[in-house]
Amino acid sequence: MLGPASQEVIEKIQKFSANHYHRLPVVIVRGEGTRVWDIEGNEYFDMLSCYSVLNVGHSHPRIVNVLREQAGLLVNVSNAVYTPYYAEFVERLAKFCSLDKVLPMNSGAEAVETAIKIARKWGYEERGVKRNKAEIIVCKNKFHGRTTTIVGFSDTKQYKDGFGPFAPSFSFKTIPFGDADALEEAITENTVAFLAEPIQGEGGINVPPDGYLNEVSQICRRRGVLFVLDEIQTGFCRTGTKFVFWYQCLIPDLLIVGKALGGGLLAVSAVVGKKEIMDVIKPGDHGSTFGGNPLACAVAVEALKVLEEERLAENALRLGGYFIRKLRGMNSSLIKEVRGEGLLIGVELQPGLGRRFCEKMLKAGILCKNTRDDVIRLAPPLTITKEEIDEALERIKLVLR
Repeated sequence: MLGPASQEVIEKIQKFSANHYHRLPVVIVRGEGTRVWDIEGNEYFDMLSCYSVLNVGHSHPRIVNVLREQAGLLVNVSNAVYTPYYAEFVERLAKFCSLDKVLPMNSGAEAVETAIKIARKWGYEERGVKRNKAEIIVCKNKFHGRTTTIVGFSDTKQYKDGFGPFAPSFSFKTIPFGDADALEEAITENTVAFLAEPIQGEGGINVPPDGYLNEVSQICRRRGVLFVLDEIQTGFCRTGTKFVFWYQCLIPDLLIVGKALGGGLLAVSAVVGKKEIMDVIKPGDHGSTFGGNPLACAVAVEALKVLEEERLAENALRLGGYFIRKLRGMNSSLIKEVRGEGLLIGVELQPGLGRRFCEKMLKAGILCKNTRDDVIRLAPPLTITKEEIDEALERIKLVLR
């Protein structure tokens, strides 16, 4: 039963906001670490983490302090000038990713659009593809954002319905996720890149077969096309390593990052890539008013430090494996499958249960959200403890019963 304060907020949002989200019936006003509180003071475990934005948890004190200090010094200045904050950010992020150069943006979708532009220009200038014929191969059930370019190559009907016209069909080619042979067959003289998520998040926490990433990275290298990974949701220690690709394949030619890069406080994204590819971008080819601003740079640098110094990848690997084993051990008839890596976990339920399950979980004090209707994403902040996971598991058991 919603209290009057919650009801007032919900009614105001429903009256004045576009109806673009099917929100859970709760009004959150505060967060700390792995927990959030609603306007009536009720406490919840955050098992959503704003879709991996909050890898370091809510309001991490170190990052909040940096935000405050930088806000009193310099927040924004034109990219027409140099700043030391930008210099430190691009150096640290490039080294964190084991790549050469960085092009910062704000949202994940912006970063994907940026990678598409880089890949196309590289294809024309370096691969010799005929002008305006560049083709990028993508995977079924992907999710890379919601701009008109990106939804134009989506295979989810709702994302496209009513938003055309889109780019010509030859611009993108869709193949099954997890099928390396399909990639080999799909490459043509016009192919400039293969763009994929190493684990599909919005697609249902889909984990590819062992060896898949290595195979597709080798195919791209052998066939002379770019291997482009979207690790916006999987990156920055979420799956138990800095990035999913870390021990599984060749370093990508272009790596797309975002979400957790802003430390849970700001929207920060980037394309990070090899020098010979990034150098196709010249002054005037691309830009962003807010991308790489001093405030964002300072916050992102501190977020990267926290991820490494607090060893959050190790925590995600250890506790993610524990969480998955315990969920699989519940043997509930409502659960079809539990899958994932680290603390990116998908619990697939029987058809028709997804939304109802999330609402029941909310009443039990756990904030989570379904994707692809009946896959429940459990992705808490990487600062979570074993004791907190055990407490959450008991609540999940009660909901399943």
